Amino acid sequence: TGQGLSSRGGVVGAFFTGVLAVVVAAPCTAPFMGAAMGFAFAQDPTVTLAIFLALGFGLALPWVIVSFSPALIRLLPKPGEWMERFKQFLAFPMYGAAAWLVWVLSQQVDPEGLFRVMVGIVLLALAAWAFGVVQARAAMSRRFILSSAIFLLALGGSVALIALPFKTRATEAPTAEGGATRSEPYSTARLATLRAEGKPAFVNLTAAWCVSCLYNERVALSTAAVAEAFKATGTAYLVGDWTNQNPEISALLKTHGREGVPLYLYFPPGGAEPRILPQILTQSLMIETLGATR
Repeated sequence: TGQGLSSRGGVVGAFFTGVLAVVVAAPCTAPFMGAAMGFAFAQDPTVTLAIFLALGFGLALPWVIVSFSPALIRLLPKPGEWMERFKQFLAFPMYGAAAWLVWVLSQQVDPEGLFRVMVGIVLLALAAWAFGVVQARAAMSRRFILSSAIFLLALGGSVALIALPFKTRATEAPTAEGGATRSEPYSTARLATLRAEGKPAFVNLTAAWCVSCLYNERVALSTAAVAEAFKATGTAYLVGDWTNQNPEISALLKTHGREGVPLYLYFPPGGAEPRILPQILTQSLMIETLGATR
């Protein structure tokens, strides 16, 4: 196992300790590293390798620092009961992540599909409970066999429910009320029409599971000041929802060398080339960008 390999001494143990740390930690970096990895995959091999080397160096940096200065180990907390409590506490952020993923799923599938997934989660919990009971029972005892049967049935039922095809939920670009920015769904035809008419357009390619997208929409794209800037400059606001992998949006992403969202494009009036905005927006940046149409 990974733990057994990492517990070996010498260079081999050190190597597999690093591998295990990366495997465990890498998924947690997804909300922060997703954009960098998407950019990396769209570049040539040299740039891609450089980006992944930088990511690897960042993950290895704590070990490198301690290796050069072993005295720093004294600053680390000593093992004890607190580690078990801390491990249990860290389950709650995982529960929170699961709740967020269920919310994302609710944006992608119909209510029936969401209900199936929720039942599947309950069955997984039942399977985990039965597995714990199995471990505490003597092999081939009556309770062992019963618990094993519950475990297998619950696990199989959960997999069956989740593996069945889902009906995709139709997504629409939000139409804001009041002071928030009004938008319309992105389509290639609509953008082409605006370009042909020489009108400015701002394209927001987003997704329900994109954390930075949601942040930008809250702090920079939905404020009254930005809404007024859109209105004053006559800029059309097109929102492309990539939650369910829309092919038109995928094509636009690929055109601009991106593998994922967010992507923000400002098309100036008169058919000029679009300007790609940073992946983290501010209200002042949006007002400045839209103000160029005046």
